[in-house]
Amino acid sequence: MNNSVVDTKMIYHCSQADITGGGGIETYVASLVLSHIPGVSNRIITDLKSVDQSQFQLLHLHDLEMLMDLRSECPAIFTLHNHSIYCPSGTKYLADRGKLCDRSMNLLGCAWGHLIDGCGSRRPQNILQNWENASHPLETLKKLQIPVIANSDYVRQQIISSGLSPERVVTLRCGVQPPKSATAPLNREIHQNQRILFAGRIVPYKGIEWLIKALAKTDPRIHLDIAGDGWGKPNMEKLAHQMGLSDRITWHGWCDGDKLAALYQQCLAVVFPSLWPEPAGLVTLEAYAHYRPIIASAVGGIPEHVRDGETGILVPLNSIQKLAAAINELAKNYQKSRLMGEQAQAWFQQEFTIDVHVQRLEKIYAKTIADFHGKTSDASYLNSCFR
Repeated sequence: MNNSVVDTKMIYHCSQADITGGGGIETYVASLVLSHIPGVSNRIITDLKSVDQSQFQLLHLHDLEMLMDLRSECPAIFTLHNHSIYCPSGTKYLADRGKLCDRSMNLLGCAWGHLIDGCGSRRPQNILQNWENASHPLETLKKLQIPVIANSDYVRQQIISSGLSPERVVTLRCGVQPPKSATAPLNREIHQNQRILFAGRIVPYKGIEWLIKALAKTDPRIHLDIAGDGWGKPNMEKLAHQMGLSDRITWHGWCDGDKLAALYQQCLAVVFPSLWPEPAGLVTLEAYAHYRPIIASAVGGIPEHVRDGETGILVPLNSIQKLAAAINELAKNYQKSRLMGEQAQAWFQQEFTIDVHVQRLEKIYAKTIADFHGKTSDASYLNSCFR
C-alpha cells in the first residue's frame, strides 16, 4: 500500500500474510478484515517503509518483520501469534529429544538446540539466520514499548520471560468465523459410523505418528480421517501400512472450506495431538463450532481452550495408551460425546466467535489510542520509543 491509497484516518492491519488461505495467521487476519469493524480499513498494509505513519489512527501489526519499520508516529499494537520472536526455531520443541524446550533464548543454548537437540536446521548459516530473525525483532519490540497481544496465557508468559514488562502484554484468545453452512449436534447415526478427524499439517511435531500408534490400540471399527498435507505424509503412510492400518485411515490431502466442514460433521470427535507447544490452536475452536468434542494434548496454549471432561479430553504428551483410551471413551459413549459437543458449542458462542473477539479487540484499540495521545506531550516517553 502507498500513500495515495490512504485518504482517511483509520485503523489498519499490517501483514504480508496471504489472507486468501493458508495457516493460522492468514485465517485470523482474514477474519478481522471480513468482520468490517467500524473505523478499521478493509485494506491491509504490507509495507510500512514508505508510508507516512502519522496519518493513521492506529496500526495493528501481525508480522515480526514489520516491527523494524515502525516509527512510533501513531498508536500501534503488535499481536504475537507464535513463538518466533523468542524462539529462533519457532517451535519451543526439541524434536530429537521429544521434549519441550524450557531454555530462555540465548545464542549458545539455541545453537546447541539446533545442532544437538534437532529443534531446527543444523546448517550454521541457517542457525545464524534464525537467531537474527528472532533476536532483532525482540530487541526492537522492547524499545518500541507498544502494547502486545498474546493469543494465550502460555504465549504471554513466554514473552514476559523474554524481557517484556507484564503490564505491556495482554492475553486475547483467538476467535473464528462461525461455519457458513448449517451445523448440528452429533447424532446417533454419525456416532455409529465411528469416525474421528485430524485436521492440520502432516509434520512430525503435529503428532500424527502418536495418533497412528494410538489408533492401533483402539476399537478396530474406528476410522481416522486426515485432512491436510505436509512433507511428513509419505513416512506416515508407510507407518500406517506397516501397522496394518491403511484400511482404517483416509488421507484427504488439503481440503477447502466446504470439504473440511463436511469432515467435521461426519466425525464423532476431533483429535489434536500436537507434540510442540501450540500457541493456541484454531482447530479446537473449529471443532467446537461444529458441535464436536476435542481430544487434545495438554501442552502449550491448548489447555486454555479445552475444559477437560466438559468440552473435550486432555491427554498427557505422547502417551499412546491414554490417547487410545480417550478415543475409545468417546467412541463407545454416544451421550457423552454429544453432551461434550453441545457444551463445546455453547462455550464457543460465549467466548470464541470472531464477534466476541472483535468486541474485546476494540477495547484494546481504544485504550491504546487514548494512552498514546495522553503521552505524546511527554518527551521522555517519545524519546524512549526511538531508542
